Amino acid sequence: MTTILVFIKKIIPKKLFKKMQPAYHFILNGLAVLRYRFPSNQIIVVGVTGTTGKTTTVFMIAEMLRKAGLKVGYTSTAMFSNGENDWLNDKKMTMLGRFFTQKMLRQMVNNKCEVAIIETTSEGIEQFRHRFINYDIVEFTGLYSEHIDSHGSFENYKNAKLKLFKHLENCREKKIQFAIHDSLRNIQKTIIVNLDDKYAGEFLDFKVARKIGFIKLQDTRNEIQINNKLQNINSEAKTNIELQNIKSKNQTDNLEKVGYKFLEMNKVGTKFLFNNTEIQLNILGDFNALNATAAGCVGKSLGLDSTQIKNGLEKIKSLPGRLERVDAGQNFTVIVDYAFEPVAVGKLYETVSVLQPQKIIHVLGSTGGGRDISRREKLGRLAGKKADYVIVTNEDPYDDDPMEIIKDVADGAKKVSKVENKSLFLIKNREEGIKKALSLADNGDVVLITGKGSEQAIAVANGKLIPWDDRKVAREILDSLKK
Repeated sequence: MTTILVFIKKIIPKKLFKKMQPAYHFILNGLAVLRYRFPSNQIIVVGVTGTTGKTTTVFMIAEMLRKAGLKVGYTSTAMFSNGENDWLNDKKMTMLGRFFTQKMLRQMVNNKCEVAIIETTSEGIEQFRHRFINYDIVEFTGLYSEHIDSHGSFENYKNAKLKLFKHLENCREKKIQFAIHDSLRNIQKTIIVNLDDKYAGEFLDFKVARKIGFIKLQDTRNEIQINNKLQNINSEAKTNIELQNIKSKNQTDNLEKVGYKFLEMNKVGTKFLFNNTEIQLNILGDFNALNATAAGCVGKSLGLDSTQIKNGLEKIKSLPGRLERVDAGQNFTVIVDYAFEPVAVGKLYETVSVLQPQKIIHVLGSTGGGRDISRREKLGRLAGKKADYVIVTNEDPYDDDPMEIIKDVADGAKKVSKVENKSLFLIKNREEGIKKALSLADNGDVVLITGKGSEQAIAVANGKLIPWDDRKVAREILDSLKK
């Protein structure tokens, strides 16, 4: 049947198929769940969505739950796990169709996993890949303007995310037995939301058994401030809380509050408070206090106590392709990171400042040829302001001309005083670009290689994928420079 559908897709004119796409994707995903016998009814399913932080949060949830004794599988931008094996995502896609996600869920069930974590994207939602998954917990990490070209507008993008929460509202409750509890128990349908996001109210406005909201504390280590903030929300006080767009009592009914506070970044990583528990992450980045809090709230919803959450998060040593250091014995720091849009790249610069670098040398491009073209100049300007040397190179051009993308990014850097062939280099070959950056580095410098993280391919014209790994390439070049 799937072969027939794929054949039909090939012979139908593109304009006509575009109109038929919703039905095509719905049928394909319906066939997938039938083929794999509704696996999500036999496992606790956690969905994580938002503009940024999804992949890191998925990884943190998985590792935290594993440390608590649960068997976990997951699908994400960076990695996949069926509960027995973990491997890097080499598909250039987060939420795969063509039966992949349902097949993964079936493997997790067969491998006796108790929890499945699905990084759930707006594009996956628009293609109905969420519709045949019986979610139990859905988490919203935050939202800002991204993927607008593929959705047509920010409103469409936000509404795609909201469809996941509406779907949760309609999912049937299930009984599951897992390690934290000795007997079968009802798994409550739960929404977890970042209350500091201005769209938080919209993502809370669904009828589910349980709601958890996490909120950043500024000046106190206790829950008084949390309760005050929520009282302000309920009374619609004219404060900055109003920006969160939480305007109805329905949105805050039965809402459990979790406060977190970033304390410091240090050479070990990031220290923060989760409620009143101090946690020292082994990962840099104040934004990782937010990601870890999001993970901790999932743990809380499944019955983990503060000690289990703390122990699980503190034992995470690194995240694939997220602020990942490449160490070959050199006297400077090399960091590979997935960040590819201005907000995330800006946070990355703030993070590496704790290392007090002598110079910052940045290798970047602008991923996704044809998409979010306005991002290119913004990235160039940002790198031009923050880095001492900027190397603009090929990333994932798809069907666009790589040099056109490179020149657009470089133009942004030039507008903030970067000079070509002195402080700015345009190098189409990504390996040569990384080599140039590493050759410029000296004692105490930081080399940032961004845009791909642990991705295993470069996407070029006609759907072709070229095998690639920034971390492996950087390590090989560092080894060659030592000889």
